[in-house]
Amino acid sequence: MNIPMPLKVVFMGTPDFAVPALKILNDSSHIIQAVVTAPDKPQGRGRHEQPSAVKSAAIDFGLPILQPEKLRSPEFLNVLKELSPDVIVVVAFKILPDAVFTLPKFGSFNLHASLLPKYRGAAPIHWALLNGDKETGVTTFFLKSTVDTGNIIKQVKTPIYPEDNLHTLYSRLCHMGADLVLETTNLIASGAVIAGEQDNSQTSPAPKVTSETRLLNFQETAEQCHNRVRAFAPAPGAFTYRDGSLLKVLLTRKIEKQGTPGEIIQISDNSFTVACAGGALEIFSLQPESKKVMDAASYLRGYPLKKGEPLG
Repeated sequence: MNIPMPLKVVFMGTPDFAVPALKILNDSSHIIQAVVTAPDKPQGRGRHEQPSAVKSAAIDFGLPILQPEKLRSPEFLNVLKELSPDVIVVVAFKILPDAVFTLPKFGSFNLHASLLPKYRGAAPIHWALLNGDKETGVTTFFLKSTVDTGNIIKQVKTPIYPEDNLHTLYSRLCHMGADLVLETTNLIASGAVIAGEQDNSQTSPAPKVTSETRLLNFQETAEQCHNRVRAFAPAPGAFTYRDGSLLKVLLTRKIEKQGTPGEIIQISDNSFTVACAGGALEIFSLQPESKKVMDAASYLRGYPLKKGEPLG
């Protein structure tokens, strides 16, 4: 692709999902004027302030960093105006006010981890797995005032494999997304963008996940329970309770056995099985409360189970 000239880019992002996109832009001919990320936050037992994954990467790349407390602050807006970027690239960041995303010459675009208009919202990867989807992808779109509704620039699809969980799908999408961010920036630079409106009749929500979203309900089918495990593995983990103690469930498969939902119906050397409303869930990896992740064989040696014992 012939690019008439490198674009001046302000990059905005916070978590590790955004780091591959920042790296690929930094390695390109485009000029990253500044990286905007969240302020450092206290973390861990000592509550020491820690930088975001994007800030750490920006330091490694030697890029200027901005960490505004408020995106509408006159000081921050003045800095952006002085930079006069050609485009703002947004990957996993806060909702931008109109005064920010309308400022660049060629506008602002966002990378979203779904095939918009499907899964608008904060947790598209989780919900694709929760719903047992067979396909997902990444989308770049120009920002508008209403979240995740802007005109679509480009999309790339990927299958969701039966063995996928949150970690594998998240990793695949963030690297696919990085390639798409560079391709989209190149399209804008070459004047070749043809953006299309989203079909609002095809929308579906992807709201922020909560502890309730992660709770296993054995009154659901084995497939639904299995998908809930996949959607949160290996962290933060879907969970149930045993004798009042939280028990994270990290690796499962659905099987056709039947029994009273929530009761242990089978115990083997390296797994145990709990009945669901339809089928059953065989469990291979888990994490007891305040303990390390372990395989089911290790768990059964330390925490013996009996058939008929309830979970939940």
